[in-house]
Amino acid sequence: MSDSTRSKTPKIIAVANQKGGVGKTTTAINLGAALVEEGLSVLIVDIDPQGNASTGLGIEAEQRGLTTYDLLLEGAPLADVVQPTAIDGLLIAPATTDLSSADIEMVRNDRRSHLLHNALRQPAIGSFGLDYILIDCPPALSLLTVNAMVAADSVLVPLQSEFFALEGLSQLMLTVRELRQTANPNLRIEGVVLTMFDGRNNLSQHVEKDARAYLGELVFETVIPRNVRLSEAPSFAMPVLEYDPSSRGAQAYRALAQEMLKQSVPVGA
Repeated sequence: MSDSTRSKTPKIIAVANQKGGVGKTTTAINLGAALVEEGLSVLIVDIDPQGNASTGLGIEAEQRGLTTYDLLLEGAPLADVVQPTAIDGLLIAPATTDLSSADIEMVRNDRRSHLLHNALRQPAIGSFGLDYILIDCPPALSLLTVNAMVAADSVLVPLQSEFFALEGLSQLMLTVRELRQTANPNLRIEGVVLTMFDGRNNLSQHVEKDARAYLGELVFETVIPRNVRLSEAPSFAMPVLEYDPSSRGAQAYRALAQEMLKQSVPVGA
């Protein structure tokens, strides 16, 4: 496990796609758990007003004292917002429905696009000894998602293996390009991961073929299958790697973590 006494700069990845139901939260939770299995320390920052990442890691609503709303809009110290989870090495900054009004409230702030960037660069961040921060974004190209991309080193895009999967992806890529030119010149695409993949299904194979033709090496070799255990795990408030470590879903997220680590560009490189 990482040495929590040393100060370092964690790599920040926004898990984003403006379409809902593509596996953003599932990916954030299980990729985080898989990175922890690799001996790394991970913080998941939940900025989706639905708070599903928080629920999926066992943080009940009544346990969410200070949340990412307080972090973004009230200037709460990061150390007061971050909570441990049942998995050693995996932390979370939880969210509640309070975030639903955040976009409207942030509009009044001159630094509205940089609130999360500044919050995740508080001096206290070094005390956590983090290797990675994964930001679970809402299903919209909102100010919250823009905040995540301004704060991040890279964007990981879950892409469901379904009809119209590539629709809207160009808008996400355009947003990344615009933010590179304006607010975050170092932002890059970490990669695109195909989710809900069924190799027996011609449609899944067609989507994979189109995605690889359109996006080339941006698409991870690892695909995340449709898997009952993967769907069941959130109802037990744990990652699938804890719920059923030998399941196909758990194996896929381990493979994704290893592939990402192998090709990962260090912060500042």
